Amino acid sequence: MFEHSRRSRKSQMSEINVVPYIDVMLVLLVIFMVTTPLLTQGVEVDLPEAVSEEVKDSDIEPFVLAVDRNGQIFVNEEKQPSAGEEIVRKAAVVNKRSPKTPFLVKGDRQVEYQAVMNAMVLLKQAGIPKVGLVTEPPEK
Repeated sequence: MFEHSRRSRKSQMSEINVVPYIDVMLVLLVIFMVTTPLLTQGVEVDLPEAVSEEVKDSDIEPFVLAVDRNGQIFVNEEKQPSAGEEIVRKAAVVNKRSPKTPFLVKGDRQVEYQAVMNAMVLLKQAGIPKVGLVTEPPEK
């Protein structure tokens, strides 16, 4: 009688049902595909055109100050403008953690030259040795 009960037990499946995981992954993929373009929108800066050498892509993300046409300074595509002291502090921290980080200034073509210079001075106050200016290549 004891042996008979052993044989009648159903054997357990050792396979994992992956169909629910695939469904979850597809939903997450769609969510990320929809939200990513919304996150990459930044400050609109109409860059001046100039012939210049193209920057070689590196693995290090650059520290970018964007100066809009009103003279407000934004750090790394943030939505809110940053104050001078905050910019100096952030730039100094980034430079200390990763000294090879490129520091760039994007100035709108309609902004006064003084506003772009102010952004460069803030980076110099943070101890940044080299600052690059971002331009667009001229249209042919």
